[in-house]
Amino acid sequence: MPSHPGGGTRLDPWFGAYAARTHGLRVSETRALFAVANRPEVVSLAGGMPFLDALPMDIIAKVTSDLVAAEGTVALQYGNGQGHPRMREQIAEVMAVESIAAHPDDVVVTTGSQQALDLVTRVFVDPDDVVLAEAPSYVGALSVFKSYQAWVEHVPMDGDGLIPEALTEAIARLRAAGRRIKFLYTVPSFHNPAGVTQPLERRAAILDICQSNGILVVEDNPYGMLAFDGTVTPAIRSMDGDGVIYLGSFSKTLAPGYRVGWAVAPHAVREKLVLASEASILCPSQASQLSIAAYLEAEDWLGQIGVYRLAYKERCDAMLGALQEHMPECSWTKPAGGFYTWVTVPEGINTKAMLPRATTALVAYVSGVAFYADGQGGRQMRLSFCYPTPERIREGVRRLAGVLAKEIELIELFGPHGRELSGEGDVQAPAPDLA
Repeated sequence: MPSHPGGGTRLDPWFGAYAARTHGLRVSETRALFAVANRPEVVSLAGGMPFLDALPMDIIAKVTSDLVAAEGTVALQYGNGQGHPRMREQIAEVMAVESIAAHPDDVVVTTGSQQALDLVTRVFVDPDDVVLAEAPSYVGALSVFKSYQAWVEHVPMDGDGLIPEALTEAIARLRAAGRRIKFLYTVPSFHNPAGVTQPLERRAAILDICQSNGILVVEDNPYGMLAFDGTVTPAIRSMDGDGVIYLGSFSKTLAPGYRVGWAVAPHAVREKLVLASEASILCPSQASQLSIAAYLEAEDWLGQIGVYRLAYKERCDAMLGALQEHMPECSWTKPAGGFYTWVTVPEGINTKAMLPRATTALVAYVSGVAFYADGQGGRQMRLSFCYPTPERIREGVRRLAGVLAKEIELIELFGPHGRELSGEGDVQAPAPDLA
């Protein structure tokens, strides 16, 4: 065997053997923070982890125990590549709350909605195809698109989400350049990371633009039921069953450890998704599916979502109050549900460069850079309020404000050179202030 097989290097002898798409894979900035953020002394405002202490663990345990005792040989066996019929029936009932009329046969159960997004991208995207995505956009989606060598074209947002006029302009510009647009990816409710929500009228306008241009809409809606006031805005999928693929998940409304998500797609697309899923994982977990189905059948799951809403509202109020008290020089979005707020810091501060200093001060966040495919986001950060207690949130913002104050002092003392001293040697493109 040669010393460096596959045209590799001493550090990685197989480097030259990798597929071209492999070279684009990068560590998620959110995941990279986990080792630090999980330390008990660090206040993590970074991860979007649900507040599982709000779950009735005794009920969850009983449902699971009863399932294994009564149906263990089914639950622990291989299953259907599309998902267990019982689970798909329950998913159809869950989506009815968002005004989606779907037959269980329309549903493809996946290992979290992340796998659903991967399957959709695998089925539709060839290298250099264009995916339209909000600016900013979910970091996990950007990772999937990059892994399939898609070109991500960001479309600006405002306080009501994706801007229809900007979408029209982007489509026209790309088509004039001869680019092939495969779909629009959007998170319409309590956006990750921006925290904003598309009103019903804007959802209809976005759908109309995509229909007029023959562009598929991929609607990723894990937070749709988590409005603080209990209002559930109808999903885009409820307006069109042929031009929208809907992605859902139990990770935010129940628990992420089950790893159960789903896609609802037009019939022909659904068949392709099932084939792609079978090629990838054979079948989703029977045990997880049947545990969730049993819980949904036996318990007040909507009431439990109500418990989550109250917990997240309390935490959001703590976050926004602490920002107002400790970081008034910044601006931020004011979410009406979900997990996140999007903060814009003063001119000259780079949130990615500031992050090591923040973690040294025992507070963590995600820099806005992670949520763009094109280098924007240097003045933004995503703060998550879903997991820490209100007291920890207030303490975390207080610590963060101390770090930010030192950064501002550097800029004021050294002017343009303060940027270099704070680690911001390169000026990045401005990201939108969504406040």
